[in-house]
Amino acid sequence: MKKEEYKIYVFRHGRTLFNVKGLFTGQMHSKLTWKGRQDAKKVAKKLKNKEIQVAFHTKLPRSQETLGYILKFHPECKKILVDNRMIERSYGDLEGTTHKEFIKKIGKRSYNLRIEGDAIENLKPTLKKKVQKFLGEAEYNAIHRGYKVAAPNGESFADVEKRVGLFIDYLKKYIKKNKVNVAISAHGNSIRMFRKIMEKASRKETIHWFIPYEKFFEYSVKI
Repeated sequence: MKKEEYKIYVFRHGRTLFNVKGLFTGQMHSKLTWKGRQDAKKVAKKLKNKEIQVAFHTKLPRSQETLGYILKFHPECKKILVDNRMIERSYGDLEGTTHKEFIKKIGKRSYNLRIEGDAIENLKPTLKKKVQKFLGEAEYNAIHRGYKVAAPNGESFADVEKRVGLFIDYLKKYIKKNKVNVAISAHGNSIRMFRKIMEKASRKETIHWFIPYEKFFEYSVKI
């Protein structure tokens, strides 16, 4: 007997003011920019001819607003659910601070890089190069992407992977029970861990991914 196949479409919210200004956003609210709305519209057009019966977003407005653009093309989507297991990684005390200030403090050795080191992931490539220059290549590689290390009052990548894994287990059961295609409006680091689990990727591979704003990722669940 041939198995039925249902789809998961997961995408990142559009660019925000914090993204443009070079601030650590995490779980703080930041509005979509004009460019961010265009990002969302691009994803919407790419998903236009897909069928979506159920959609998820997080409590953050940027996730909900982005989903709104997608659902304009999907009157068949009758159920919208909020699930914060797919929310952005918390950067704790770093949220709302600028990347440049972070760089400056690294230069002055004002940060405990065994704690804040993997926040480097959020920086633009040019700023990452400055950090590497401050630290030297060996030390940079040692502290960059501290998988199990969280910023003060924040989350590590391992923390995010754990909650995303719980969401995936729930999602697969939900799809099998309800026989639906699902859209998920999520965030860069939660999508990173979603991809890691669904694609059975290594940590090394995962931490080097950039999650684009105008692309969606598609996965299948067979029943």
